[in-house]
Amino acid sequence: RKDSGNSITTCGKCVLSPNWLVWSLGDGQPPEEIDKQIETPPLSTLLIEKPQSGSINVGGDINFVAKVEAKDLLRKPTIKWFKGKWMDLASKTGKHLQLKESFDRFTKIHTFEMHIIKAKENYAGNYRCEVNYKDKFDSCSFDLEIKGFTDGQDDAGELDFSGLLKHREHKQEEVPEVDVWEILKKARPDEYEKIAFTYGITDLRGLLKRLKKTKKEEKKSEAFSKRLEPAYQADKGGKIRLVVDLADPTVELKWYKNGQEIRPTPKYIFEHKGTQRIMVINNCQINDDAAYSVTAGEEKCTTELFVKELPVNIVKMLEPVKTTVNERIELECEVSEEGAKVRWMKNGVEVPTGVRSRYRVKSEGTKHWLIIDDATKDDTGTYSLMATGGTTEAHVQIDLKPLKILMDLQSVTVSLGQPLKLNCEIYPGNVPGRWYKNGQLVQSSERISIMHRAKNHNLDIESSTIQDAGDYTFVPEGYTQTLSAKVHIIDPPRVHLEALNAQDNTVVIVAGNKLRLEIPISGEPAPRVVWMKGERSRMRAETFADHTCLTIDIAEREDTGNYKIVLQNEAGEDTASIKIKVVDIPDPPEAPLVTDVGGDWCTMTWEPPRYDGGSPILGYFIERKKKQSSRWMRLNFDLCKETTFEPKKMIEGVPYEVRIFAVNAIGVSKPSEPSKPFIPLAVTSEPTTLVVDDVTDTTVTMKWRPPDTIGAAGLDGYQVEYCLEGSKTKHTASDEWILANKELTEKTRYTITGLPVEAKILVRVKAINAAGASPPRTTQHSILVKEVVEPPKIRIPRHLKQTYIRKVGEVVNLVMPFVGKPRPKVNWLKEGQPIDKTVSIRNSDCDSIMFIRKAERKHSGKYELSVQVENHIDTATLDIQIVDLPGPPQAVKIEEVWGNNVALDWSPPKDNGNAPIIGYTIQKADKKTMEWYSCIEHYHRTCITISDLVVGNEYYFRIYSENMVGLSESATATKDSALIVKEGLKLKIPEYNDRNFTEPPTFTQPLINTFAIAGYNATLNCSVRANPRPKVIWMKNKIPIIDNPRYRMFSNQGVCTLEIRKPSPFDGGVYTCKAINDLGEAQVDCKLEVKATKWDEVPLSLETKQSDSKQSQD
Repeated sequence: RKDSGNSITTCGKCVLSPNWLVWSLGDGQPPEEIDKQIETPPLSTLLIEKPQSGSINVGGDINFVAKVEAKDLLRKPTIKWFKGKWMDLASKTGKHLQLKESFDRFTKIHTFEMHIIKAKENYAGNYRCEVNYKDKFDSCSFDLEIKGFTDGQDDAGELDFSGLLKHREHKQEEVPEVDVWEILKKARPDEYEKIAFTYGITDLRGLLKRLKKTKKEEKKSEAFSKRLEPAYQADKGGKIRLVVDLADPTVELKWYKNGQEIRPTPKYIFEHKGTQRIMVINNCQINDDAAYSVTAGEEKCTTELFVKELPVNIVKMLEPVKTTVNERIELECEVSEEGAKVRWMKNGVEVPTGVRSRYRVKSEGTKHWLIIDDATKDDTGTYSLMATGGTTEAHVQIDLKPLKILMDLQSVTVSLGQPLKLNCEIYPGNVPGRWYKNGQLVQSSERISIMHRAKNHNLDIESSTIQDAGDYTFVPEGYTQTLSAKVHIIDPPRVHLEALNAQDNTVVIVAGNKLRLEIPISGEPAPRVVWMKGERSRMRAETFADHTCLTIDIAEREDTGNYKIVLQNEAGEDTASIKIKVVDIPDPPEAPLVTDVGGDWCTMTWEPPRYDGGSPILGYFIERKKKQSSRWMRLNFDLCKETTFEPKKMIEGVPYEVRIFAVNAIGVSKPSEPSKPFIPLAVTSEPTTLVVDDVTDTTVTMKWRPPDTIGAAGLDGYQVEYCLEGSKTKHTASDEWILANKELTEKTRYTITGLPVEAKILVRVKAINAAGASPPRTTQHSILVKEVVEPPKIRIPRHLKQTYIRKVGEVVNLVMPFVGKPRPKVNWLKEGQPIDKTVSIRNSDCDSIMFIRKAERKHSGKYELSVQVENHIDTATLDIQIVDLPGPPQAVKIEEVWGNNVALDWSPPKDNGNAPIIGYTIQKADKKTMEWYSCIEHYHRTCITISDLVVGNEYYFRIYSENMVGLSESATATKDSALIVKEGLKLKIPEYNDRNFTEPPTFTQPLINTFAIAGYNATLNCSVRANPRPKVIWMKNKIPIIDNPRYRMFSNQGVCTLEIRKPSPFDGGVYTCKAINDLGEAQVDCKLEVKATKWDEVPLSLETKQSDSKQSQD
């Protein structure tokens, strides 16, 4: 509503139009609520010491201190100082305002100070300190009171942002004013944010707090008959009247602004009209926007004054700028009002304009400039100027100046320890750059110096090392061009033999051990190392960065000698020599020779070893062992200085071996090869019981027993000798005895052959072992060489004295032993006739064997064996019976049916299988099921009565015959059936019509489209129903598949299957299964797609050739 002062008053901050930009300068708290904090839940506690409110005189200094404990903080917190609610004081630092920070490492406390120097009147007001650390927040408000100033001054000061915006007459189109306060009072809570957005309210929270307070029931005042309105509004530069009506005009009245008493001045004029008390505020400025109160005695009433500032419009827009680095840039803009407060932005972020900032802001009248003295590429972006009435922006493009390389980097080669210098010249000269070595940034140090003077860029290293070698690159900042050079550090090679600590550079090693010589070397670049022995290069050498290594896994005597090391690189060459001496145990001696053997001793000799291992032979060790044993026993514990030795205390008859060890200062050699086995032996006693076993016309067979005493040496065999009785002149003459066996015989029976007929001989036998021949055993009487006749005699085995029975197909093998001399003649007959060719006969001196591989019925009968020696004959008879399964019975018939009984009769079989019939097996079957069940087994008679049959069933009967082999292969069944009926009832058999089950082919399960993987078998399945059984034909792309080994077709119980073996992509296509019978045909189709793997993707021609080759192979 409008009051008498023509000001629009609301209960909020101001009256707004939709086009006004609202600046929030505070909550406008009444005096009694200045010290009262807004009730908000604490976010966190960071401040351990908060700034306190204070008051100073004009021109005085004051310091506000805030402290934050950093015990649990990882980095410094962020602090901001504000005046009012939005003015950030960081941009206002200067001669009147200083912000300081410090940190105490012992107490771990951050101290933040705001120091106001030579305070002015307009510095008074409410201040706020905010502290942030990650998700933690803390704030504190405090007041500054300035005493001893005069109201009405136009200078607003440096700390008041609104003071910088001077009043300027601005013609604004009349916009219907809206009472936002009334709208908020009538609106629902969910509409507050929409109203704030529509009318540009930025401090909605403070406005809602005041709205809440106005809803409280006001107390009736005793001092004021009319109180101040809740809020007043005035234009900047205008005038406002605050009017109260007193109930008692004599009461003393005082006016306050933000809690400070107001004195009469040209700016503040007090008027009295009856009971009305009026305060007139002239030339309203932004700093007049505050909370006002008036006290009458003990009572007080408050209000708020809102000063409306006209928007500042942009008259001259910013212009785009395009330049190069290091140039000066000025962005100029003109606004509609002098001294207007504007904000410069870069890419949406406010441009810093502090003392240390690269950006300078200049204003003169309505013109504003943003100046960049030394532009860089980072200054490229979109710059904008924001005023309350609008925004202008322009793009600034800063390009680099073309880079010119006046002198490029040069690759250098430097000796180790010498200074290294790299330099280059580029234009522009003020372009900095960075040095890199092998991609790593090079930093300045005591040893490395990096300098930039005008166009020259230098990198100096006082004393070069091996690590300084590499690829160096100079990268000008901001440019893609680089300058590169290679630095090569060289050092002549050198062999450091002093590290061996060996006298005369001689290395001694025992043979068989591993030799590893590591000799330090130096040189840059890494030298080439060659190991030489004489004129030949050794291959078992390894070279590393700082040493070379010679490795001999197993040192041998051939490794002894002088080794030469040669080191070469581009800086020079170095050589050194090392002597390696390999000492070893001696070689084993040759196998010893046993020259003489006794009962428990022997004599042995040997030769010294060919190689003594580089050390004299000190002596020998001798060992022996039994031949069958692996345990050697040392015979001497003191070295034997000679090359002969006589082992003793050996066991007679036990084989022994001996060997030799040679000993020098290094150790004991390997053993020599064992000597040939030797045995201390004694001959056995003579054989015993020498008798004649057999005599023929030309041979004599002798038998004897082994000697009684064989001895420990054992028995190797026997030697048989004979002599003719007529040629013997002296019984002991050895030259008349003839050796019968050239090789020893181990048996105690021997046949002497090639003797003259009717000659008389003497025979003797000797036992032979390793020690020699035993005394001979000689026959007491001479032996006449003439054969003696012995009548033949057949010895029939017990099991052949009775009938020999075998089944058809079995093997017959009969052995008939006999005796007789000379060898009898053997003859076989069957029933007086020669035997069949299928019967094999084999005869020997003492038996005859009859063999039939597969017996048959015809082989049955009586066989006669006759054995004849001259006029003497002996005979024997064998009865052989070959049996088989019998034939079925004959003439099986149903004699009579009565009640539930059936009488059967039959005749014996024609063929009894060459064995008597021992019984019959009778079976019955119901006509409905024709399943046979045995009624009785092993029945001996040829007639039987079957009882307990089921009434109403019709039966058939069959009979098997049985002999010792088993049941006959077939049975004889009755031709007629026996119907068991109930007496007095007749069974009427209904007639049934046969059902026609025939039908044409029908597929009950069709083929399904299938995806297959190349190389893996694929199957296609479907099912068909038809009667009679259909013929199934498979087709691919309507072409029948016939005799193709790649396809396999199955059909079982109506399920049809086609298997494709290892398909390829060319096996894909449309497959058809077709079923045909006499009543019709049917077919089903499906599509097969074969996915090829990467390795299966081959050209069509190659795949076709491979397929054809496989088919030809199949």
